[in-house]
Amino acid sequence: MNIKLIYLFFLVSVFSHSQKTLDKLLKQHNDNGVPYITVEELAMPKTKAILLDAREPKEYKISHLKDAVYVGYDKFQLDSVQKLYPNKEEEIVVYCSLGIRSETVAEKLKAAGYTNVRNLYGGIFEWKNKNFTVYNSAEKETDTIHTFNKEWSKWLQKGVKLYEEEKIEEKESRKERRKKTKN
Repeated sequence: MNIKLIYLFFLVSVFSHSQKTLDKLLKQHNDNGVPYITVEELAMPKTKAILLDAREPKEYKISHLKDAVYVGYDKFQLDSVQKLYPNKEEEIVVYCSLGIRSETVAEKLKAAGYTNVRNLYGGIFEWKNKNFTVYNSAEKETDTIHTFNKEWSKWLQKGVKLYEEEKIEEKESRKERRKKTKN
């Protein structure tokens, strides 16, 4: 019984610490000009939002949320989004790796008159950390997440981290071999 209590305390401590640390990171980089939506809220069946991915093409290609539309960050073009989604009252959720770049893109949408824009708290990393599914460029489920670089990869707790110019096929093959070895 004591061991179970110690284990439970450990888990609660780890998750609350990582949550507080993510809060701190986002407060450091964001001004809360756009309200957040949690991954749990977004995953609810009743949530019908347009998903915009504000990462770079190589990140989106490796993995993205189902039905997400790539809009980018460095080369974000507001007029392209306005052509795709002229109704400025539709619910839009913008995400990136953690929620920093996506806030910038979401603020541009708000400044252009979009009234129902939210930022995904913790981005695709938090989505994967909570065991939700991501898809690759072939629209197949994947565990691989492009973490941009080694420093940012510490925020991804679950899945396969990719931040170097390594071929995805090689990484996926290693993952499959490990699965077969375990079985």
